[in-house]
Amino acid sequence: MKFGPIHVDHIGIAVDELEQGSTFWRLLGLMENPNDELVGDQGVTTRFFSTNTPSEEDHPPQIELLEPTSPDTPIGKFLSKRGAGIQQLCFRVGDLEGLIAHLLEHEIRMIDEVPRKGSGGKMIAFVHPKSTGGVLVELTQSTV
Repeated sequence: MKFGPIHVDHIGIAVDELEQGSTFWRLLGLMENPNDELVGDQGVTTRFFSTNTPSEEDHPPQIELLEPTSPDTPIGKFLSKRGAGIQQLCFRVGDLEGLIAHLLEHEIRMIDEVPRKGSGGKMIAFVHPKSTGGVLVELTQSTV
């Protein structure tokens, strides 16, 4: 079964404040997306960094910083429970709906059984950590 190409899209890191969380990634020399994005239905503001300038043919893996809009959002709750750090690993796939159906057929527990809109207007779905060895996995539809 082919649901790809499948690539690492980004690693999501929960931070208390975007500016404070950005210091290391700037010093490392990663390219910063000039526009932060408020994803209201997820209660988060995002900021992306990449290893090089993305082109139409190439989408390098990115670092996504996630700042909660309030303490009672998923990222706010994550921070209060675990502190700042890696919150999720995201894979970019070629056929999101097909992959979700395939995972469900094999009894993989999904948080989202139907894709929903995420950051950048991309369609996303989350796999429950109980099915992945404790890692929150996000799947996003490939734009290439």
